Amino acid sequence: MGKNKLERFEEIGTFENVLELTDFQDGEDEKPRGRWASEIFGNGNPLTLELACGKGEYALELARRNPTRNFVGVDIKGARIWKGAKRALDQELSNVRFLRIYIDHLPEYFRPGEVEEIWITFPDPYPRSPDRNKRLTDPKFLAIYRQVLAAGAPIHLKTDSDLLFGYTREVISEQGCHLEELVEDVHGERPDDELLGITTYYEEKHLRNGKTIHYVRFRLREEA
Repeated sequence: MGKNKLERFEEIGTFENVLELTDFQDGEDEKPRGRWASEIFGNGNPLTLELACGKGEYALELARRNPTRNFVGVDIKGARIWKGAKRALDQELSNVRFLRIYIDHLPEYFRPGEVEEIWITFPDPYPRSPDRNKRLTDPKFLAIYRQVLAAGAPIHLKTDSDLLFGYTREVISEQGCHLEELVEDVHGERPDDELLGITTYYEEKHLRNGKTIHYVRFRLREEA
């Protein structure tokens, strides 16, 4: 029988590869802003974030394939992070960490230019129009990412949602972002792509249900 949520919440607090928002609420510990390379990872390797990472499957696989990069999975749901963090510890992946915070607080935990890549994999598409500003490619979030991303850093989105894919394309155009790559059907057009071929639990579920997986890579408009 697997651990229940309460047990996972208790255990995740003991994991050395997990940082939680509650770790910094008593004022005793300094947030890791600007210290990811020097203190958290102990190297100068470039830093990639997986946002709304869930179980962190993409971050884990990217970390395995790219030992000279550092990866941080960001999510607020501790029970899901527990799974990814436990796997990372079991597999001795030293170049991946997990950060349990709300995504709109990223600038509190990363300094400007500290992040060199963002992955957003199968986030909630928030299909109701009044909730569109909760979509992780909404201009509200792009403004947040701008505060932590290095100049020219790529943002990747992988989704099964036609709505979110179309919305993101509109935002890219309206915000003057630079579209670098767009794939309408990942598994139909790029069946042998090593990077896009990484599949998560939810992606495999979507594929079994006949969903089409979309991908887009873009970078933010350069500020004048």
